[in-house]
Amino acid sequence: MSKYFLTIDNGGTNTKAIIFDDNGNQINSVSFPTMRIENKPGFHEIDLNDLWNAIGHAIKKVIRTSKIAAQDIIGVSCVGHGKGLYILDNQKRIFTHGILSTDSRAIKEAERFEKDVSKIYPISHQHVMESQSPVLLNWLKNNRTDIYLNIGYVLAAKDFVRERLTGQIFQEYGDASGNNFLNLSTQQYDSRLFNFFDIPEMFSKMPPLKKYNEEVGEITYKAAEDTGLLQGTPVFVGMFDIDACSLATGVVDDDYFSVIAGTWNINVFPSKKLSEISSGLMNSIYPNGLNLIESSSATSAGNLSMTLQSLMSEEINNAKGSGKSIYDILEDFLEHTDASYSKVIFFPFLYGSNVNPDAEGAYIGIQSSTTKSAIIRSVYEGIAFSHRMHIEKLIKVLGHKPLAIRLSGGGTNSAAWVKIFSNIFNIPIQLVSGSELRGLGGAMASAIGIGLYKNIDEAISKMVHIKKEYVPTYNQVKIYDKKYHMYVKLLNSLDKVWTNLKNMQEEIEEQ
Repeated sequence: MSKYFLTIDNGGTNTKAIIFDDNGNQINSVSFPTMRIENKPGFHEIDLNDLWNAIGHAIKKVIRTSKIAAQDIIGVSCVGHGKGLYILDNQKRIFTHGILSTDSRAIKEAERFEKDVSKIYPISHQHVMESQSPVLLNWLKNNRTDIYLNIGYVLAAKDFVRERLTGQIFQEYGDASGNNFLNLSTQQYDSRLFNFFDIPEMFSKMPPLKKYNEEVGEITYKAAEDTGLLQGTPVFVGMFDIDACSLATGVVDDDYFSVIAGTWNINVFPSKKLSEISSGLMNSIYPNGLNLIESSSATSAGNLSMTLQSLMSEEINNAKGSGKSIYDILEDFLEHTDASYSKVIFFPFLYGSNVNPDAEGAYIGIQSSTTKSAIIRSVYEGIAFSHRMHIEKLIKVLGHKPLAIRLSGGGTNSAAWVKIFSNIFNIPIQLVSGSELRGLGGAMASAIGIGLYKNIDEAISKMVHIKKEYVPTYNQVKIYDKKYHMYVKLLNSLDKVWTNLKNMQEEIEEQ
């Protein structure tokens, strides 16, 4: 008889409740758009009461539509986006909004801290990003003292959901180490990091650390009412979403890279060594005990969805009217065009950049004859170019290309886009079965935690299945290489201009 696991995936774009069986088969999924609040430029928040209510409804629906009984679910785990900030007061009550990982309000603070990052890199082996919790906490301390002084617990996205399920508060090593909170040598919180970010008061607000597969509580009576889960069902720690995706694609060593084309542009590989400060890369604790080497930015598929909303509202409505999705129409378009179709270069910096912190989105090469289709294709390509910049940093550290890239995220829903990625990277790309890979990683945590599988390797052998490989096409690689080198050349030429553009924008806004 099959055993079932539920994962709650608290993502930056969508939040999902997903059920898997013990062979890794995805039984059912219910999702809803992450309810982003953007009251000010750069502010990306979420109402935590609304989030929990929506999660409860999603869990009830996924159980009902899966046609299984709540008692058939033998383990629950949570997966969540990294960075951002979720806080509760001393009584574990919600008193303010959560902050999502795409938030950029603290970009000036991040730039200031990054100038002195050499002081902490030997401790955390992390660079500084504006959406990291310590940076956001510093911003709150200096701009919203009323919120800062009321903080009782500092949480990551999945910690908040797990607290609602169990009443217990913990933080997982992957999240904490990827958020500039941990000393990677001791694998513990380090007060020197809190002093560096000028938030020493927060050191005592940090939850106890737990491993991804530890059981940390049971579904409470209240949570059972809210979700339809059986009271007493064991709940496991779960994973940072990058780790969950990587493990769900079978990436356990440096033979393969895990690339996530989703809200964020994530590119990682597990390593026995730590990357050096000069590499510009991040290091965190991977569930199998290795170091996860990461190069990432907010420059991936979120740029596509925003572009479509801006440029193709009429096409979106027409597609709905004919019972299709705009992505169905674009898939056909991509399949019938190639690397030579668009001459436009797109910088996918609508939510952030992986070059200059002040860099912004742009189209270069538009003429009177440029079609909307050419602009749209340039967005697909520009996102892949941004991924390639990250991947080249990883290759430089590793010393050679990986055997293949295991791709996950929303980008895998388009076979045509996967081909573009493969041709731009000039590396084979492999896909695994299932569409909800973060959820699968969470199910693996539950399966290992409950003792069904003894370790990660056994869980992967039972639950992860490679379904397809895409290999580069020589003539497409040649064209994309030319485009990519121009992409990089244009970025380099603008490097000293972005700040001037930012200053001009701020001056106009102040008038």
